[in-house]
Amino acid sequence: MRFSSHSKRRSLAAAAAGAALIAAGLTGCSGDGGSGDGGSATSGEITWWSWTPDNNVAEAEIAAFNNDYPDIKVNYRKVPIDNYAAILRPALASNDGPDVFSVNATGSFSAQTFAPYATDLTPAIEKLLGDDWKSKVFDGGTKAFTIDDRLVAGQWARVGAGIMWINKDTFDKYKVQPPKTYDDWVSVCKTFRDNGLGCFREGMAGSAGFIVDTMHSIVDSVEPHLWARALAGEAKWNDPGFVEAFGILRKMQADGILDKGSVGYMQYPDVNNAFLSGDVPMVQMGTWYAQYAVKKNLAAALEGAGETGGDQLVQVPIPFPDVAGKGNPSTIFSDVDAGHSVNAKSPNRNAATTFALWMGHTQKGQEAVVSNLDAVATLKGVSPDFDSIDLVDPEVQRPELEQLASALDEKLDPRYGTTLTAELSQAVIDASQAMVNGNRSPQDVANDLQSVADSQG
Repeated sequence: MRFSSHSKRRSLAAAAAGAALIAAGLTGCSGDGGSGDGGSATSGEITWWSWTPDNNVAEAEIAAFNNDYPDIKVNYRKVPIDNYAAILRPALASNDGPDVFSVNATGSFSAQTFAPYATDLTPAIEKLLGDDWKSKVFDGGTKAFTIDDRLVAGQWARVGAGIMWINKDTFDKYKVQPPKTYDDWVSVCKTFRDNGLGCFREGMAGSAGFIVDTMHSIVDSVEPHLWARALAGEAKWNDPGFVEAFGILRKMQADGILDKGSVGYMQYPDVNNAFLSGDVPMVQMGTWYAQYAVKKNLAAALEGAGETGGDQLVQVPIPFPDVAGKGNPSTIFSDVDAGHSVNAKSPNRNAATTFALWMGHTQKGQEAVVSNLDAVATLKGVSPDFDSIDLVDPEVQRPELEQLASALDEKLDPRYGTTLTAELSQAVIDASQAMVNGNRSPQDVANDLQSVADSQG
């Protein structure tokens, strides 16, 4: 498997700070005018709300945390991604919201959106990692979560996107190879459809925006880095490259690559379950999907998809095919995915901050996160220990996953950055829906997208 960037291994940084240091740094540290003194930093009961990770992964991370902090009980609530902002906002406005809540870099549940509810974590992180703490973590996360000079979330998970995942057993069964070109993809999909399967399914319903990643990949196939330049304000969203990319999306459905009905599917649970059950052999998901290469995670996911008696799925990542036919290499793009914010109203702020910083800013915490393969470390020097990870098929999956991890070591284009607002993201979804479910021209939908960008100022 080849990705566009040449792999460079980072030298391991001295990243660890002792668990005792967290507690010492937090004792008596209340946040931004919240009630009381914030409570104990080493005991108590806290709630954590997030759209990620899956429940079984969260349980494993909390168990690792409790090895260091046995007297802090963490109750996890996974909230559906499409409803997350709508559920979180009134909870935080009340006095009964979660002690810790996850935010991302942009969109409806961004750090910017929920900053008014969050404690400034800067003093606590400085005590934990030192005055040079910014040099020890992913710079993109620090920028995304610093609002008005306040660090309103401690980053703990980064993701990459721009890759496809295939069911290798299905490809082997029908003796087809992962597609590299547009024509390859058409041929592969015809084989699958002739045998009663779907091919590439995408969920465009809701506001989660997974089609945004697909459009990003198509745009990069047309013109590498055009999407990143649009995010930076250096290109227009209706430039010819975007117009061509929207036309390719429509053609992908017409030529049998993209399963019909996308506007009625949600990526979770619809597309996810279709892939896990074997009905669809290809999906575009990001690096978080590597978690299902881990036996225990796959077993839990299959049970959730109603496939308790099904075969084990051997999935591997592949580059996004050259759909533009221009020979441009497949690209991976990356952003911080999640950060922990501590509710400024919480009476348990100190225990909540202990958990938030342990998970994202200590060696043990980050090792617990990356061992599930659903996230990339945000603390420098931490990477998965594949010798200790129980993969479904190590011989097949490990080389591909190691190569993917290596490709993520390099500086990549942003996935969303901090400029793909909720409104602009929805405009990309709307434009994509129009391409597969209507007769509007690619130029018209690209113009609509640019109009939304213009309205953002």
